[in-house]
Amino acid sequence: MNTNSSANRNGKNIGIDVSKSFLDIYIYEKDVHWQIENNAASINKLATRLSRYKVARIIIESTGGYERILATTLYDRKLPVIVVQPMKIRQFANAQGVLAKTDKIDARIIAQFGAVMKPEPRALQTPEIRHIRDLLARRRQLMESRTQELNRNHKATTALARSHARALKFLNKEIEWVDSLLEKCVTKISQWQRTSDILLSTPGIGTGVAYTLLGELPELGLSNRQISALVGLAPFNRDSGLSRGKRRIRGGRAPIRTVLYMAMLSAIQHNPVMKQFYEKLVAQGKHKKIAITACMRKMIVILNTMVRNDTPWQTAQ
Repeated sequence: MNTNSSANRNGKNIGIDVSKSFLDIYIYEKDVHWQIENNAASINKLATRLSRYKVARIIIESTGGYERILATTLYDRKLPVIVVQPMKIRQFANAQGVLAKTDKIDARIIAQFGAVMKPEPRALQTPEIRHIRDLLARRRQLMESRTQELNRNHKATTALARSHARALKFLNKEIEWVDSLLEKCVTKISQWQRTSDILLSTPGIGTGVAYTLLGELPELGLSNRQISALVGLAPFNRDSGLSRGKRRIRGGRAPIRTVLYMAMLSAIQHNPVMKQFYEKLVAQGKHKKIAITACMRKMIVILNTMVRNDTPWQTAQ
């Protein structure tokens, strides 16, 4: 992949707006736009065409999976691909006062984002890890559906009890099936085995959390501040002039926060360290949700330190 500094200075910045049926391509430095169908044949032709340019980066907006074939094809052709979250592109457009939204405008904004912000290309995840992330996403969907069905069951009449029972039985079987696939997939990645063992040694951390961290947070082992920010648990100041606002968390990786939140509900009951920390915060007058968020931050810092130091859980944390 061509990521040297000269290419980044002089190469073309290309933005691609992705939809289910079409791809809109815009070369920022040449002010050129065209549209193709979003299918394998058209994408292969596009890769051949883009290979003729000196490319600094190709920015693709993440669209829930419709960009996957495009990103992997371009990456396999040694082109510098960067998949960016839609929120970053939208914030960039808003900062410039661009309110209009068409496929061509979106492609141009995406290309301009690359030219101005200059994000660095990085390797895409392997097919195995992408498959694990798909399984994790499916597990979250099934867990949400089960929670919804349990809530409906609590309010249902006796006449509907059997219907809810059948639905819950089906959802439980699906969750078990996904969990079995996850376990098989994770055990095949040898470099994850030690990390998995370390994570699972922690009271209150089950396979759902461990697998989510392995698949969604490969950066485990960085500095504690970096990990907290990546997850979205690092509080940011909201100060201006003499005003001092409350520090709040924002951004980060929502799937990890979701599983950590659920894990904390268990950990504050069964993990002595987290239970003591939670009770101390509540005794100080902290709102319970704020206390749980603080526990989530403490837990991710502890887990990150354990992975970095290659050390399993110790009761005296």
